[in-house]
Amino acid sequence: MTEQNGAHRTAAATGAARGGGTATEAGTATGAEAGTATGTGAEAGTSASTGAEAGTATGTATEAGTHTAAGIGARTVPAAEGGPFRGGWADTRRAVPPLAGAPYAAKRRSALSERFPGERVVIPSGGLKARSNDFDYPFRPHSAFVHLTAELGTRAVPDSVLVFEPTGTGHAVTLFTRPRSPRDGGPRGTEFHSDRRYGEFWTGRRRTLAETSDELGVEAAGRDGLERALRGGVPTRVLRGVDARVDAAVPPRPRADAELETFLSESRLVKDVWETEQLRSAVEWTVAGFHDVAGELRHAARLARGERWIEGTFNRRARLGGYGLGFETIAAAGAHACVLHWTRNDGPVRDGDLLLLDAGVEADSFHTADVTRTLPVGGRFTDVQRRVYDLVHAAQSAGIAALRPGARFGDFHDAAMRVIAEGLDAWGLRPYGATAATAEADLYRRYTVCGSGHMLGLDCHDCAGARREAYGDGVLEPGHVLTVEPGLYFQPDDLTVPEELRGIGVRIEDDFLVTADGAECLSAGLPRGADEVEAWLAALR
Repeated sequence: MTEQNGAHRTAAATGAARGGGTATEAGTATGAEAGTATGTGAEAGTSASTGAEAGTATGTATEAGTHTAAGIGARTVPAAEGGPFRGGWADTRRAVPPLAGAPYAAKRRSALSERFPGERVVIPSGGLKARSNDFDYPFRPHSAFVHLTAELGTRAVPDSVLVFEPTGTGHAVTLFTRPRSPRDGGPRGTEFHSDRRYGEFWTGRRRTLAETSDELGVEAAGRDGLERALRGGVPTRVLRGVDARVDAAVPPRPRADAELETFLSESRLVKDVWETEQLRSAVEWTVAGFHDVAGELRHAARLARGERWIEGTFNRRARLGGYGLGFETIAAAGAHACVLHWTRNDGPVRDGDLLLLDAGVEADSFHTADVTRTLPVGGRFTDVQRRVYDLVHAAQSAGIAALRPGARFGDFHDAAMRVIAEGLDAWGLRPYGATAATAEADLYRRYTVCGSGHMLGLDCHDCAGARREAYGDGVLEPGHVLTVEPGLYFQPDDLTVPEELRGIGVRIEDDFLVTADGAECLSAGLPRGADEVEAWLAALR
């Protein structure tokens, strides 16, 4: 897509012990906040508890108060106190192994701790976002939170917050999160069946706090203890703009918070072995999705909204092989290919036109691929289409050849643009208004407005908060993963180009891992050259 330490939870350490009394998410509690645990709820902070987390609670559980107070309102159905939901629940606690990515996340947490000694650091996951009325978009945690926890899409819990509390030797790290829905009739006792947003009857089982700790290798505590954990005169840095309640609870330190955001972004530039494996998986499923689409071109051409059929074909593969999409699928046929981020996908796919498909599967670990192919719908390029395609292919090949450790990040873009400029100049094209004084970098932006690639990882356009000297003006290193994606886009109403070129858009994009001696194409399972593309499509007909 184009771009402009393994400790088990303890009540003593986290203040998570609770009992009689009530607590709200704002942390205004009685009894429970004082740590006088008298109930048997699993939220009392011990893994041996048999209350809300086990599903057999008879005591009191105190995390969030009522969700109506938290602004849920219409999302809450009338609570039936006790009634048919009280008692009779099996113990569903599970023994779970650590997630495969947990040891790598622990190393990243250690690096963060070393960078900010003596300061509290707060990294929220973010929360649910409403799509309409009482329906939310699928939850996607902030990438910095994922990087530091190795959380998975099928397990991620909204409104979680990772807190690094300074100690004499580093930091004690606690994940404040939402535990199981209790079934005990306490302050949250009706959440299970009455809260449409968080109740497990509505949304499915969450992990217990003990399971969270075991899977992620970090101490876990109920979200209700967060406000207390953020008190005191400890200098605190916050990843801002992710959780409004956290932002409100901690006075801003603009410079310190900005330094934190920069560090978090730059720490993702070089991928470790586990991240590379996740990206390989995301790319492999993406390649499979492109093969699915290639096999559906003839059917899509018979539909009034063929672009939607293409979109749905790829999206089905994304849900099958990963958590979903890394970004909204671009299925742009005909002149729509001249729109860089065409996601309306409401047009036809006509025989004789080109289809530009820019799509990526997001793995369960939230790492995403980003691949583009431009395909002749009828199976063969016309002469003018091939002329444009061949120039873009030559530009991409030049960019790929420039990928190596020690090269400037911008070298591959410059190499690709030189080929584009020479080709367009040979065609006699010079954008309207360009003169001898026009800067070379701007000369052909009318036809190729964006850069030729970007870093790839947990975000499609990864590491966007990195400093220029570390990214755009930096040098490539082994472990960098990036795209190379030059393109040409001749708008259908552009009078500076011959009529035969108008409405043609071509982009070719692949994903690369920088290695010790060059770069590996992760998406090599798809053909690139025009002849290869035609042979591929012919084999599927």
